[in-house]
Amino acid sequence: MTASEKKVILASSLGTVFEWYDFYLYGSLAAIIGAQFFSAYPESTRNIFALLAFAAGFLVRPFGALVFGRVGDIVGRKYTFLVTILIMGLSTFIVGILPNADSIGIAAPIILITLRLLQGLALGGEYGGAATYVAEHAPNGRRGFYTSWIQTTATMGLFLSLIVILATRTFTGEDAFKAWGWRIPFLVSVLLLAVSVWIRTKLNESPAFQKMKEEGTTSKAPLTEAFGQWKNAKFALIALLGLTAGQGVVWYTGQFYALFFLQSILKVDGYTSNLLVAWSLLLGTGFFVFFGWLSDKIGRKPIILAGCLIAAVSYFTVFQQITSMANPNLEKAVETVKVSVIADPKECGSLFNPVGTRKFETPCDLARDYLAKSSVKYSTEAGPAGQPTKVKVNDTEVPYTAGMPAADFAKAASAALQGAGYPKAGDPAIVKMSNPFDIFRPQVAKVIGLLFVLVLFVTMVYGPIAAALVELFPTRIRYTAMSLPYHIGNGWFGGLLPATAFAMVAATGDIYYGLWYPIVIAVMTFVIGLIFVPETKDRDIFAED
Repeated sequence: MTASEKKVILASSLGTVFEWYDFYLYGSLAAIIGAQFFSAYPESTRNIFALLAFAAGFLVRPFGALVFGRVGDIVGRKYTFLVTILIMGLSTFIVGILPNADSIGIAAPIILITLRLLQGLALGGEYGGAATYVAEHAPNGRRGFYTSWIQTTATMGLFLSLIVILATRTFTGEDAFKAWGWRIPFLVSVLLLAVSVWIRTKLNESPAFQKMKEEGTTSKAPLTEAFGQWKNAKFALIALLGLTAGQGVVWYTGQFYALFFLQSILKVDGYTSNLLVAWSLLLGTGFFVFFGWLSDKIGRKPIILAGCLIAAVSYFTVFQQITSMANPNLEKAVETVKVSVIADPKECGSLFNPVGTRKFETPCDLARDYLAKSSVKYSTEAGPAGQPTKVKVNDTEVPYTAGMPAADFAKAASAALQGAGYPKAGDPAIVKMSNPFDIFRPQVAKVIGLLFVLVLFVTMVYGPIAAALVELFPTRIRYTAMSLPYHIGNGWFGGLLPATAFAMVAATGDIYYGLWYPIVIAVMTFVIGLIFVPETKDRDIFAED
């Protein structure tokens, strides 16, 4: 690898690390941000608004891919992904100085959501530019290895954000962090932005794009050419369903849903959960580059599809083992305690609530919602018409009559569940780390090992994906054509996974049921990819120029 090639990879990868750092800060601090900017609402409602604002960043990513992909194919790769990082970095910095709702009222959440949308749009344009730029500098036979460095950036960005948050929390203390210290990680990003912009300004344009521009052969309408002509549009569709949809759900399951599962279902404290995931990411990051390098030898397709299939057949076993290690008393209770909600079927509606905005009214729905949020495995049984709802915990019955205060039911149900064997909050058997290097105790080490297995699946599907997408499309529309399927697969299929998976858990009463979402998508990708995705590792990406 020459010095200039190293500079290209460093500039593209480092800038993208900072982009992901900015983007993940909001997700990690969603609860605190909700309290700051949606304080006019009850806690449950403001948390919903905070999560919806976070989701908005994912939803607009495909539109960012269209906007900046088009600019990148017309104006150039270098200048486009210089603009995207400026938008991303400045939006993040402004969040750090934005007055909260107590200071400027409703303007605060409106500005916050606008900044989130700008972040999502910028990220939609960043990845395609970085991947295309590096791939067009890479020699034939090494594109998988070169572009795999970009694939490490999402994990490294998440890892960096967790480290900065933990360090700030330790320095300021928890009370000060919630009051004002949470702003520090956002403000620090301006330093990262300055370094990234300085490095990127030193780059030259992609030689392939520069040559096309000099010859006047760049696309005049990349959107129409990429998606309005079936010869290109079919590959965008194949890339989405046969590569990025499965890659997206495997990625988000291994990093985000694993963190959510630890915190919300297994009731592991936030400090420990973040450290466990951070260690698994640190151990697994090198495998992005390994699988990118391996894809240059044996192909992109077999590695990505194998990752989807292995993940799909392993998820139930791995997550059950995580439960066994992280919260053994919960695992025992799930297996031995029989809990059922007995109610008039007319009183029991659907609990599917992926965006968290529904408000449940009937005792049957309220009881099931409480059990789901308490990580209780339960079934629903039909009772006689007009009979009041009751929750049966083994042989103990807990009635939930109409008009009964939710707090009274929760107190009675909690006593019955704990009496039957469900652990209390803060149960000493739940995995807990005392400091960042408390990793050698068997319980902690085993949980990190299981999380590492999930990260390994992520590296298989994500390491080669940039090279695979770049090689599907000609230079004149590459930025546009590869960005859209990537961001639909990751922003929509992947980004909405945690909320959808937990909604499935709540709707069924099974703490593992949400895993069916990534399993079905990953299997779909394996089948479609096996049939329709071509192997591209030996393709000359400039042959059509």
